[in-house]
This record gives sequence, C-alpha cells and structure tokens, in this order.
Amino acid sequence: MILMPHDFSEQGLAVQEQVRLFMDAYVYPNEERYYAELDDVGLDGYPPVMDKLKAAALERGLWNLFLPDLDEEHPGTRLSNLDYAPVSEMLGRVGFASEALNCSAPDTGNMEILHRYASPAVRERWLGPLLAGEIRSAFSMTEPDVASSDATNIGLSVERDGDFYVLNGRKWFSSGARAERCKVLVVMGKTSPDAPPHLQQSMIVVPKDTPGVSLGLDPHLFGYAERGGHPEVVYRDVRVPVDNILGEEGAGFAIAQARLGPGRIHHCMRSIGVAERALELMVKRSLERSTFGSTVAHKGLIQDWIAEARIDIDMARQYVFHTAHLMDTVGNRAAATEIAGIKVAVPNMALKVIDRAIQVHGAAGMTQFFPLAHMYAGMRALRIADGPDEVHKMTIARREIRKHSPAFRISG
Repeated sequence: MILMPHDFSEQGLAVQEQVRLFMDAYVYPNEERYYAELDDVGLDGYPPVMDKLKAAALERGLWNLFLPDLDEEHPGTRLSNLDYAPVSEMLGRVGFASEALNCSAPDTGNMEILHRYASPAVRERWLGPLLAGEIRSAFSMTEPDVASSDATNIGLSVERDGDFYVLNGRKWFSSGARAERCKVLVVMGKTSPDAPPHLQQSMIVVPKDTPGVSLGLDPHLFGYAERGGHPEVVYRDVRVPVDNILGEEGAGFAIAQARLGPGRIHHCMRSIGVAERALELMVKRSLERSTFGSTVAHKGLIQDWIAEARIDIDMARQYVFHTAHLMDTVGNRAAATEIAGIKVAVPNMALKVIDRAIQVHGAAGMTQFFPLAHMYAGMRALRIADGPDEVHKMTIARREIRKHSPAFRISG
C-alpha cells in the first residue's frame, strides 16, 4: 500500500465542528429520552424526539451529508468521503445519531442508487421523501436458503409479464423493514437465469404495501431485538411496473457493488466511533473501581489495554482516512483493496476494544445496564454484514497474487 497525503477541506472542517457541537447540544442530552420514548412506541415505532433532532440538524444544514454528487434541488451539505469520515465517526458513538442527520443505513445506500439508477418517476416518488427524512427504506438482498455472500446465488425470481415484473421468493435481514416508517424496499432478484453469472440479477424498487409482500421470521442479533428488526420478507406473486427496475436488466450485481462500497466505509467510520466510546467507558470504569488496594486504572495490565486501544483506534482511523481519500481521488473500483481491508480490520479492532471494556466492567459489562454488550453484538454482526471477513480477504489476496500472476483465478 502506498500512503497518500490527505487534508480535510475548509468546508469539511467547519461541518465537523458543527456536528461536534450538535452532538453535545442535542444528541447526548437526549439519549435517555430517546430510549424512554422507544420503550413507549415499541421497536417498530418512531420516538417523537427524533423530529426535534431532525429539525435542529436541518436548520444547521447538517443533512444528507453522505451524497457528494446530489443535485442542489434537495436540502443538505455535500461532503467528500474524506470530509464525511470524522462526521460518521462522531455519529457512530450514539446509535440513533445518524438518523437525526438523515445519514443512517440502509437509507444512505438506497438513496445513492435511487439517485443514480432510478427512472425519473421512481426517483420523484421515493427519493424525495427519503432525502427529506419523511420515510425509511430497506435493502432486500440476503436470502435464508443460500450463501448470499456470493451474490450469484441469489434465487428470488423476477419474471417479466407485459408491463410488470413478478417477484417470487424469500429474503431476510432486510434491516428496518418492520418499522412503520419503512415504505419502500430495494430488492435484488434474478431476471436472467441463463445469462452469465454476474449478469443474471437485477435491482427492483418495491413499495412495502404492494400486494403479496409480507413479513415472516424476525431474527435477533445475539438476542437483541433491533428497531425495525431484520425480518424475513416474503414476495409472493408481487407485481410492480417495469419502470421500477434500477438501471437495466442484469445490472443488479454491478449496482450492488456500487452501493456496498460506500456503505462499507460508512460502517467502518461509525465503528471507530463505537470503539472510541468503548475506550472512554473502559477508562472511566477503571477510575471508579478499586481492587486489592488500588483503582483498576493503577493496574499495569489495564494500562496496557488502554494504551493498545488508543494505538489500535488511531491506526484504524488513518486506514479509513486513507481509503476515503482514495475513493474521492481514484474511485471506488481502484480503492477496492482498501475498502475490503478496512471492512475486515475495523470491526475486529472495535471488538477487541469492546471486549476489554466489558472485562474492566466485570459482570455489569455483560448486562443491559451498560451499552457494551449491545455494542459487541453489533460489531460482531458487522463481520458478516456487507460481506463476511473471509470474502473481503479473498478479494485482497486475489489482487495481491495478480500483481505477480495476472491470469490467476480463485477457482483454480
């Protein structure tokens, strides 16, 4: 890897400072209120305090920060990937903060591909309300019956019938699809079974209230029920207009790669914020607790853990900054090795920090009275979400080997 210099723009630095002030003035003071309201409305509901947070963010121009090439008809401040990285890290410290700035997954990725690939009518119908933060969306790709880390395995059928496509199949881990405000699904299915493997799939926009769409199983991540869930979505003779296709038939695999690249770096940015908060909790707990005649912070082993956490977080952050800079300057395809690398490195780093923070907290660290166990579950899930570690390592290895053997193929 050749490291390249990078600098934040003046606009980026200004926005980063505004987000820091917003977190201090609005997000942190409203954490307890948010979770209390969530208990009242249920996991599929919408905590009312979110409207207050969104209004404050919109008033300050802290809105839709993740889309650098969006047209000026829609509200928001456009940031490069590099300028957005510290913003996303700050938002990652609190689970609901990204939504307050309309920068939360899976909406970010869905908005990007709707902006780039949807027909004018579909873009007007769905992108506008998403950009305004009025509705939520879900990404329906993973299937329960196949290894979806290989997208060519996708089996949901999408058949042309005159002016409509008819969808039949099952998805799951369509994150957020149970939420009342989730109104639209972006679905990956197979339109051309006889085409080459990477040209068989297409992306289709499906309103959630379309006849034939139903929700089934509701998987929990390590026992945690998440807001909006990660449900199974059943598509049974679901008919949508052909205009709802994104791009062209057979372009689904390429669109998925275009969507998941930025999504992966956003996950990594937020994960660094999670690790930072875990380190902060670890240090504070070590200062509050005493064992065998001194505070836990006085123990050499704990100091070693704290020091390692600081080093590991800072190294991971620089890796993410470098990758974001490459995405801005040479493009996502050229940065594929680095995108894959951070997707492996950052969640594993965060897991290490969180695990040691749990250890410092003792039995309490495993309970719902501290956020660490939930943070751990989320980071462990991220080693699978948007592609498992092993697939990303395969991508990196293949590119390294091809530097020496250009004709090399993984399949032997």
